[in-house]
Amino acid sequence: MSKVYFTDMRTKPGRNLLDKLEILIKKAGIEQIDFKDKFTAIKIHFGEPGNLSYIRANYAGKLVKYLLTKQAKPFLTDSNTLYLGKRSNAIDHIESAFENGFNPIAVPCPVIIADGLKAIDYKEIPIDLKYCKTAKIGAAIAEADIVISMNHFKGHEQAGFGGALKNLGMGSASRTGKLELHSSSQPIVDTSLCTSCGQCVKYCASDAIHLNVDKKAKIDYAQCVGCGQCVAVCQFDAAQPVWDNSADIMNYKIAEYTTAVIKDKPNFHINFIIDVSPDCDCWNCNDAAIVPNIGIAASFDPVALDKASADMITQSGANIHTVLETRQYGELQNVDKFKLIHPNTDWLAGLKYAEEIGLGSLDYELIKV
Repeated sequence: MSKVYFTDMRTKPGRNLLDKLEILIKKAGIEQIDFKDKFTAIKIHFGEPGNLSYIRANYAGKLVKYLLTKQAKPFLTDSNTLYLGKRSNAIDHIESAFENGFNPIAVPCPVIIADGLKAIDYKEIPIDLKYCKTAKIGAAIAEADIVISMNHFKGHEQAGFGGALKNLGMGSASRTGKLELHSSSQPIVDTSLCTSCGQCVKYCASDAIHLNVDKKAKIDYAQCVGCGQCVAVCQFDAAQPVWDNSADIMNYKIAEYTTAVIKDKPNFHINFIIDVSPDCDCWNCNDAAIVPNIGIAASFDPVALDKASADMITQSGANIHTVLETRQYGELQNVDKFKLIHPNTDWLAGLKYAEEIGLGSLDYELIKV
């Protein structure tokens, strides 16, 4: 049974949330890792500009300052995005990170975009698993000696939720790797719902969608990479995922890529169950948090960590005035809220597969710090 350590959001003078984070990671055993002179990748999502639910840079700063006392060589990192946005190349990505607070004033270490200037710098790591024989991981992450993930735990429109596995597996993949992960999830357009607004055309990075002679969106599947950006930006539900088993397969591939990221190297994982938005931080906005802030959890086991985090959200009451459309605080306790928001996803299937391939355990002991 894996151990997952947890601290809530309660504070008092002399013990703020940054102090609690350091206490938590020490209790969880981070000091077992020899950091001296080791390149330590802190895998984090910097947040798409306009989105305000990402992890505060102050937490990253606290972790980095701790690692420096252990004589590590830490750096913050993420790979460029598959979709068109402000994090699709290293220049814009670093500027976005700085804009959102991940700069030398707040975090005393470099920001390195893992797959380079144009998202083509990656290493192929052999894994020989069911869906992927190799994983295409951003070079800076692949070459790191140690990997620490700092994960904003929230909903996700294709994976059900995004946590440690999503941040590591999808987030560390180069653009070519992300294409492989999304390759089974090409969307469709319901023309009866299309309003000809053109937002899907504007935001398609692969030039795969255009308005036809009837002014309806049409996808060119020879060009489509399955990134889901059209689904994300469509406000009328016209662009829709194909709900066969493609979402499950994407989660399985994410698990396989995660094994490549942490293969043969020390690794440690932290989930921030805070500002739990219904969708990914890749959006340039964030909807209202679906549950009250719960706390921070840490573990050496990313599978157990994600399962424990999802369980805490299930057990929690729901916030009012959210996408869940609750009318009274406390409703929806002991209900899978991610399944309510994204009914065609199955996050548990991904965790079960991750356990099957030896990435971690669904059985955990939750230890309050």
